[in-house]
Amino acid sequence: MLSQIKTLAEDLAPRLIEIRRHLHAHPELSGQEYQTAAYVSGVLSSCGLHVQEAVGKTGVVGNLKGNGAKKGILAIRTDMDALPIEELTQLDFASCKPGVMHACGHDVHTTLGLGTAMILSQLREQLPGNIRFIFQPAEEIAQGASWMVQDGVMRDVDSILGVHVFPSLQARSVGIRYGALTAAADDIEIFIKGESGHGARPHEAVDAIWIASQVITTLQQAISRTQNPLRPLVLTIGQITGGRAPNVIADHVRMAGTVRSLHPETHANLPEWIEGIVANVCNTYGAKYEMNYRRGVPSVQNDVNLTQILENACREAWGNDLVELLPEPSLGAEDFSLYLQHAPGTMFRLGVGQPDTVNYPLHHPLFEIDESAIITGVVTLAYTACKYWEINQT
Repeated sequence: MLSQIKTLAEDLAPRLIEIRRHLHAHPELSGQEYQTAAYVSGVLSSCGLHVQEAVGKTGVVGNLKGNGAKKGILAIRTDMDALPIEELTQLDFASCKPGVMHACGHDVHTTLGLGTAMILSQLREQLPGNIRFIFQPAEEIAQGASWMVQDGVMRDVDSILGVHVFPSLQARSVGIRYGALTAAADDIEIFIKGESGHGARPHEAVDAIWIASQVITTLQQAISRTQNPLRPLVLTIGQITGGRAPNVIADHVRMAGTVRSLHPETHANLPEWIEGIVANVCNTYGAKYEMNYRRGVPSVQNDVNLTQILENACREAWGNDLVELLPEPSLGAEDFSLYLQHAPGTMFRLGVGQPDTVNYPLHHPLFEIDESAIITGVVTLAYTACKYWEINQT
């Protein structure tokens, strides 16, 4: 089966590069992936898959029926949306939409999903079970997975695979991680309410800006002194607004930020812990406060058994030298985690780093990949799916 998959992938390579470049040149923002969805639907339909459109608003689902020996479903999820970034690569196939770019590699992810469907559709008689290809919108705003789940894409799914490009790994290599892969990500909004006054007489007012600075400083210090250092926690205040004039003490400040954590226990206690600190600082200096804490997406926790199947498939396909066990998780977030609330799954990192050049990070206007990684990704997904059904066919 592996040799068949590799042969089919090599034959498809020019077409897959063409698909990727088309998608890269025509990016669409989260929730606006109409042309991308239509393109994906057309390719899936040409492979003989049963296609559902407008799933999760602008998502697409393609169902591939195996030979009927097994009724279960293995899902493969890829995402389609782009970012509000002006591309600076000057590639021949650079974005034709000003201010919109596939700077996170979702054009590659979509190509991988399509390529895997193209290969497995030709091997369907050898598949004991069914494959569901999930092409998700709006990952960049952490909404698309919940939309897809609400529309029933995880119904009857036994397990799910995911992939994300990784410029820190050289192309043709695969990064595998057991356990926590990404962090839980929540949003926080804090309002500090003081009393206005003359800038020359601060003792007659309650300075909301100064108190906000104390809140920020205390939160950062408290992380190092009250949180377990073996359980990473990052709290970043990315926005702060307040004040009306240089010589007027501000009576109102708004702060907004993000909170990242890896361990479920830490994640569960964060709202209470943060609010306790905010309340203590405000009470000390006579201010009032309001805090809004919004749960985002949980941590991606890769299933051990499915990750083992993935690792074995990768080592068979590429050899030990091109398979890297990642020693650390990322504090970035991925709404792939929402699918894992309904079925076990695993996500791997696909190396896309280019040799002998600067490899810009994800979300950078100069981000680009080594396109040879596309074959690695397609073969990895297709062969892992085959290995999965080989193990789970009884």
